[in-house]
Amino acid sequence: MTKQGVRIPIALFWLLSVPGSLWPQNRGDTATSYSPFVKLKSVDLGDARWTRGFWFNKFELCRNVMVHRMWEVLQRPGNGALFTNLRIAAGLQKGEFQGKNWSDGDVYKWLEAVAHVYAITREEKLDRLMDDVIAVIGKAQAPDGYISTQIQLTGRKRWERPGNHELYNMGHLMTAACVHHRATGKRNFLEIAIRLADYLYNVFQPRPVELAHFGFNPSNIMGVADLYRTTRNPKYLELAGIFVDMRGSAPGGSDLNQARVPLRKETESVGHAVTGIYLYAGATDVYGETGEQALWDALERIWRDVTAQKMCITGGVGAIHYGRSSRQDPVHEAFGTEYQLPNRLAYNETCANIANAMWNWRLLGVTGDASYADVMERVLYNSMLSGVGVNGTEFFYTNVLRRYGAEMPMMRNDSLQRWTDNTKTPYGFCCPPSVVRTIAKVHEWAYSVSRNAVWVNLYGSNLLKTRLPGGTSVVLAQRTDYPWDGKIGVTVQEAGSEPLDIMLRIPAWADGATVQVNGQPVADSAPRPGTYCRVSRLWRAGDRIDLALPMKPRLVVANPLVEELRGQAAVERGPIVYCLESPDLPEGVRVEHVALPADIRLEPRHEPSLLGGITVLEGEARYWQDGNWAGLLYRFLSPARYHPLRIRLIPYYAWANRGVSHMTVWMSLVQ
Repeated sequence: MTKQGVRIPIALFWLLSVPGSLWPQNRGDTATSYSPFVKLKSVDLGDARWTRGFWFNKFELCRNVMVHRMWEVLQRPGNGALFTNLRIAAGLQKGEFQGKNWSDGDVYKWLEAVAHVYAITREEKLDRLMDDVIAVIGKAQAPDGYISTQIQLTGRKRWERPGNHELYNMGHLMTAACVHHRATGKRNFLEIAIRLADYLYNVFQPRPVELAHFGFNPSNIMGVADLYRTTRNPKYLELAGIFVDMRGSAPGGSDLNQARVPLRKETESVGHAVTGIYLYAGATDVYGETGEQALWDALERIWRDVTAQKMCITGGVGAIHYGRSSRQDPVHEAFGTEYQLPNRLAYNETCANIANAMWNWRLLGVTGDASYADVMERVLYNSMLSGVGVNGTEFFYTNVLRRYGAEMPMMRNDSLQRWTDNTKTPYGFCCPPSVVRTIAKVHEWAYSVSRNAVWVNLYGSNLLKTRLPGGTSVVLAQRTDYPWDGKIGVTVQEAGSEPLDIMLRIPAWADGATVQVNGQPVADSAPRPGTYCRVSRLWRAGDRIDLALPMKPRLVVANPLVEELRGQAAVERGPIVYCLESPDLPEGVRVEHVALPADIRLEPRHEPSLLGGITVLEGEARYWQDGNWAGLLYRFLSPARYHPLRIRLIPYYAWANRGVSHMTVWMSLVQ
């Protein structure tokens, strides 16, 4: 263990001394090829790609619309994030700083998205665009490696206050630079990141007490870990460990940004959800290199607290706008207390939801436990996608589970409809580039590999061409209409000359799944919900695996301790959470009038021309006439007058694309 607190196994020191230039390319999303405590390695950028269907359509929208429209928005005066700030800092134009303190980081997230897209499309115009942007960033960087335009252009002092978000911006720069290097092989952006990391090492390696509570939103931990995995320079792993150790290391810290209690002693998820899960994800990266048990124990405790007590059915986290932690610190955009999961007042920032998926992707890599992939998938299909409209150009900051149109007051950062920019609103612009970079790389999370196995994490029509850590070349073709259909076919095109394990994730909801190989049931491994089903063979070209996941609609109820959800139910089908939206109701019937019979039969029907192509659920529900509640808070109970009502439910992610509407995920449950 180094004196700075990073626990590095003795057997690894000889590896860490090898110069980075001598290491073979390490090109996965999280670049874990050489991470000793990561069980499932990420495949290289470009090894997997969508070929048709749900995620192919989303990727094409990202490629053709999202990255280009966002680049336009990043030039608009008054937007919360502006590339202009970097041009001014580079001396290429005159002007003053505009936007939020985290503006630079949002530009870097957009650049990361472009790099992920380029890894698939190899479009020269994207390569040129990235080079042009990187050249500006390089000119904006100070000679000592520092870069953060909200400081450079305003005359503020460096490291004056955590809320200036210097480390947040820098973390996203380092991650984007590593992805760009893996996608292109170029070092122009990577060298900027190296100069920055060297500067940060010189500032933080002595562990000055006055900087104990930096930074507020710690993307820097993931960024430095990315840089370590890319360059293999051990001082960057040391720096990542220092950043983890700093949280809670000195008096005066707050639960708001997880700085009151050292991470290894923490017992719950607390405070601002984005800063929290960025911390947990970065710490998971550090664990993947060091294997420190105390760190892992803390991460497991916190994960159980999130998923068993504080996560919405959509995978959304950070449910409260304002409140106090269990230790009575003021918090906002934060985890609530146990089982505090509101509907209309839910916050669930898009960035926090995506961070939840990022963290579970890392936990999956460390363990191979399908529980983490289940959470990752829940976020991707629900609370991540709800953050963007079906047109790919409009975004939500918060993700409520119930909305009453304009009739009820909204909370901080809520909006009636998605927005393209925030030139006329107080919102930050952090969520849109988070969505875009996630859609740009979902295919990279679809598969993982271990020495003699391919792990199928996400389903969708795609092609995988990769090489296992043991050297075996593997080519798999997946074809399916998932998530609308549970039939999944995987054709083996190449798998080497030795037996190979193909690990199929069986979602926790998929009770009754079946697996066949070449039309015959698999006898050696029965599929169990919430696990990976191992199918091991000496494969020949043309062999086919058929996985059937049951897609019957399900009613879901919450733990009775969730007071906001007592007596209510939600609807899921496959990985999709559904909602009821007012455009699908007759005049005079409101979403709060509708109740679900416990034995309701919901029939799926695919609507290819509705909301980008969705499967709706239709069935016979009930609605009740409750009279006029104007001026009343309570009244005497009278027999409920329920009437039959034919309803149509849509995927939650697709709501708010048909004008201002009312919507609810949770509905009253009647016998």
